[in-house]
Amino acid sequence: MSFHAYILRCADGSYYTGHTDDLETRLAQHQSGVLVGYTRDRRPIELVWSAEFSTRAEALAGELQIKGWSRKKKEALIAENWEKLKKASVSHASPSLSDALRLRSGRTEGDETPNKINPLQESAKPLIVLVRPQLGENIGKAARAMLNFGLTEMRLVSPRDGWPNPDAGPSAAGADFILDQAEVFETLADAVADCAHVYATTVRKRGVTKPVVTPEEAAREIHSVQGRSAFVFGPERSGLETEDVALARKILTVPINPEFGSLNLAQAVILCAYEWSKQAALEQPTVTDLGEPAPQAELEGMIAQFEELLENAGYFFPPDRAPATKRTLRNLLTKPGWNHLEVRTLRGVLSALGNPRSR
Repeated sequence: MSFHAYILRCADGSYYTGHTDDLETRLAQHQSGVLVGYTRDRRPIELVWSAEFSTRAEALAGELQIKGWSRKKKEALIAENWEKLKKASVSHASPSLSDALRLRSGRTEGDETPNKINPLQESAKPLIVLVRPQLGENIGKAARAMLNFGLTEMRLVSPRDGWPNPDAGPSAAGADFILDQAEVFETLADAVADCAHVYATTVRKRGVTKPVVTPEEAAREIHSVQGRSAFVFGPERSGLETEDVALARKILTVPINPEFGSLNLAQAVILCAYEWSKQAALEQPTVTDLGEPAPQAELEGMIAQFEELLENAGYFFPPDRAPATKRTLRNLLTKPGWNHLEVRTLRGVLSALGNPRSR
């Protein structure tokens, strides 16, 4: 069996990247609009590039790497312009060029052996398996929760309303490619057949004697063992059946309020995905420079200006309470850690209040 990563050119000139084990069928689905997601409202679409891989993990890795490329790099790949791709790849933030060029050429200059794409190994990421999910919008929300924390492979077991489901796309909020590549199975046993570590998420043991772990404990185990892992979630209304739990190696239970132990599907997924991501070296949000704190002299000037305005307004009354009130005011104004610009702005506000004028 072979797998493909591919690029489509949409009617609006944008590019869509995906992967599949049946390129012809997947292309027909994109062209007909049966797949809810990015390409549906951008038809007609055209297949402009594809590459064959021996495993799904390699194809998915190729898709994810290309998704992060600029338009210039994608067009160089489509044109098979390796020199242009090489130049476009020279960036401290880009993946290794020797990894990138393996996609179509098979090898790079000065390298006699093919190089595999090597982002975070997909096989090391846990699968998210939804058993008999009921609502398409919950499947979409689960996909969104997965992608927030770097998980990309969803498997569905006998979804109640069939698949694909038109209600899933809008709820995915941009995680459409996870829905596009989601695999559907008739039984949970089939869905986790290639997994060595299966965690059944449930608030109750349901009469099955198995080790019980928290999401944090399960995440640590997944990062330390070999073989594929899966988090298994049951239907929204009733959760996993006893037969489903019996297939798992361990039970995963979230410490929760015993008087209200109800989590919706996406909440349960995001708890597990978050705990896994804490050890996955995902990028942190950009830190905003708040500016250097203002020196004490500037704070003293601001406090003095406050006190003068309040004195003139008769605020410090009765007089014997004035020292304590001023001390409280000083504590209040020195708490936030104002920077230079903030102090200047606030002093401008105080000046305007102390000398009002019509404009």
